[in-house]
Amino acid sequence: MLPDQLSNTFAALADPTRRAILARLAMGEASVKELAAPFEMSLPAVSKHLKVLERARLIVRGRSAQWRPCRLEAKPLAEATDWLEHYRLLWEQRFDRLDDYLLELQNNPESRG
Repeated sequence: MLPDQLSNTFAALADPTRRAILARLAMGEASVKELAAPFEMSLPAVSKHLKVLERARLIVRGRSAQWRPCRLEAKPLAEATDWLEHYRLLWEQRFDRLDDYLLELQNNPESRG
């Protein structure tokens, strides 16, 4: 069974290094060397993180002579946000109902059973 795009996105986002890389790319294109600078890891290790992000379609690597700039691809993040938003709304509705119920219990002590 092949993982779907949403699963790939969340799997890529599960690692704090990859999230930091995406945060940097949100500011604009960067080279592998620039992306590796804040981390205490080798360029090959950073490249492995970039491959995960690339497979998840969260980044795209370009080619400009010998420079291979990476840039953020926002569409998978937007899809993940949409999915999460659905559940955020669901939980907000449930918490609102719970608030109403608790308020009712506070205002009508005899309804506690």
